[in-house]
Amino acid sequence: MTTENDDVLETGGAGQDSPRAPGAETSPEDTPAGPDADTGAGPRRRRGGVAAVVGVLGELLITVGLVLALFVVYSLWWTNVVANREAARKSEKVREHWAQEAEEAPGRSWDPRDGVGFLHLPALGKGYEVLIVKGTGTEELNKGVAGYYTEPVRAAMPWAKRGNFSLAAHRDGHGAKFHKLDKLDKGDVVVVETKDTWYVYRVFNTLPETSKYNVGALEPIPKGSGKKRAGRYITLTTCTPVYTSRHRLIVWGEMVRTQKVDDKRTLPAELR
Repeated sequence: MTTENDDVLETGGAGQDSPRAPGAETSPEDTPAGPDADTGAGPRRRRGGVAAVVGVLGELLITVGLVLALFVVYSLWWTNVVANREAARKSEKVREHWAQEAEEAPGRSWDPRDGVGFLHLPALGKGYEVLIVKGTGTEELNKGVAGYYTEPVRAAMPWAKRGNFSLAAHRDGHGAKFHKLDKLDKGDVVVVETKDTWYVYRVFNTLPETSKYNVGALEPIPKGSGKKRAGRYITLTTCTPVYTSRHRLIVWGEMVRTQKVDDKRTLPAELR
């Protein structure tokens, strides 16, 4: 960028000026450029430096954007694929286990490590089914299932005479089984299927948003639900708003009837 000016300074050879006759005029070309001479090199250097910095920042922003996009794809799509595969595998094992027990030793026998049953939510689509397992920790819910609470308030199982069968599942990623839980409304059916019984509930109240610390909603007589007396309740919980975990969405239901499972596992009328 400064080659032209450097050439002028070196025309005398070895850095020395040629001798001149007294009184000889000095041409503009022979006048050394002082430190204040406006050669344009400084501004060009500055512009070049700024352009380089901008270029590097642009590349970094593109890289960061790609990484974030890949993370979103992983979180919201790929984890669903993996979790749904795992849930399908576990669900098949549970039904195989039930079939074997029916042949060998009829009667209720369940292993919470395998799963205690299935949650059916027909309002979210025909055949909408979620495996229910013990626990609501990350390890359990990341497998694309719904888990029943063991703490801070332990859930009462569906066959208990009184209590609250409280469940949680992910709303986004890892199967996102409760992604559309906000679509449930009063009067909608919720069915829990176990090895030998169908438990049919109806939604009687919802709480669109509450604190993640609202554990009263899990109590045997769930606080905030409107119920004042003991009964056989079900509570479904998940994160809200969508794609965040700041608050909780809650759906409450009350058992209206039960139906024994027959040899063909005929669906109850509410699921046909």
